[in-house]
Amino acid sequence: MKNQSKVPVVAKSVLLPFILITSLFALWGFANDITNPMVSAFKKVLELDNFQASLVQLAFYGGYFTMALPAAIFVNRYSYKKGVLVGLGLYAVGALLFYPAAAYEEFGFFLSALYILTFGLAFLETTANPYILSMGAEKTATQRLNLAQAFNPMGALLGLIVAQKFILASLQSDDLLPDGTTVYSTLSEEAKAVVRTADLAVIRDPYVLLGIVVIGFLVVISLVNMPQNAHQESKVKIGGSIKRLFKSRKFTGGVIAQAFYVGAQIMCWTYLYQYAESFGIENTKAVNYGIAALVVFLIGRWVGTALLKYVDSGKLLLFFAIGAALATLITIIVPGMTGLIALVSISFFMSIMFPTIYGIALEGQGEDAKFGAAFLVMAIVGGALMPTLQGLILDLGGAGYTDISILGVPEVNFSFILPFICFMIIGIYGRDVYRKYNLNY
Repeated sequence: MKNQSKVPVVAKSVLLPFILITSLFALWGFANDITNPMVSAFKKVLELDNFQASLVQLAFYGGYFTMALPAAIFVNRYSYKKGVLVGLGLYAVGALLFYPAAAYEEFGFFLSALYILTFGLAFLETTANPYILSMGAEKTATQRLNLAQAFNPMGALLGLIVAQKFILASLQSDDLLPDGTTVYSTLSEEAKAVVRTADLAVIRDPYVLLGIVVIGFLVVISLVNMPQNAHQESKVKIGGSIKRLFKSRKFTGGVIAQAFYVGAQIMCWTYLYQYAESFGIENTKAVNYGIAALVVFLIGRWVGTALLKYVDSGKLLLFFAIGAALATLITIIVPGMTGLIALVSISFFMSIMFPTIYGIALEGQGEDAKFGAAFLVMAIVGGALMPTLQGLILDLGGAGYTDISILGVPEVNFSFILPFICFMIIGIYGRDVYRKYNLNY
């Protein structure tokens, strides 16, 4: 068993910078989870099909892929702190662009705003994750990152609560007639225009307020002296760094595992609402299950962080991947409330995956960590692509979620075969890391 008690996870000398950078994990968690319910919200307000609505996630997570490597190049030239400040600036701009997007009432404008917002998130994740790893001994780095990442679901919970209380509950396009038909679909074009304007303003306001909050964080962090890790913040040549990184099977496997993890997470959290709606739970009530998933996720993160003191990180990743795969099978096979509870429970097993894969992949990479971080953040593109594939499965029989049966279950149930495959791949990576099969450390 591991015993890291003699080495502090966070030294007192870096406690304030650690708290400030850790707060960013909550900040982008808020953005992630206020956006997940927007897939369903935009679908109804703008009368989109499942594939078109899934473009919200394509824009959101596509921004990570686009900007991660430029962010690493910027950090390599300047510093982690300046990378954080640029990230906060882009985050604020993207959030504030929701104001003109709502005025123009164009879905493409909203997608562009989300895309720019996630330019900022890409800077923050590319910078903050390795920055946290560098704030202490390498032997406690994965545990330190899990600790910081534990605050991510706190922000995510707040994002979901805002989505439920201030957005979904106020959308007129979500109102139903006694027979389950939306009132919105029965209105004239003139009446729809009035509702659409009001609903897009409801969606707009939390993002604009978020932009103002982010500007406040930018000002505070700009005024605080932040530590520098001379080894990890030294200038390195990008070509040589990338060659060294991709010679490590532990790193390349981590990038692949991370892409499938983020894809699985976004699918489970995005299509939870459609799964619930398939047997009569409306969006405003389905958010309660989204909140429950995040509470379970938070519990899993704290439990997992504690277990990492005693259990090999690869072995723990393997066990959690097996648990997630089994819960996903129940989600697929058993329709109704039992399947929904299983879908919520997947979050417990997902909880440690992102930071654990991240920490394993970057362990021992030294000055190459900043570029390694970029590729691990680029892997977040899995969250852009895989929900789109799931949306296509949902559209097979029509715009509904139970239009056809595939292998004996409704298409919304069958669509979770995609997360199941993802968890199997993550489990294989965890097993290989634990057994150290032909991995170059």
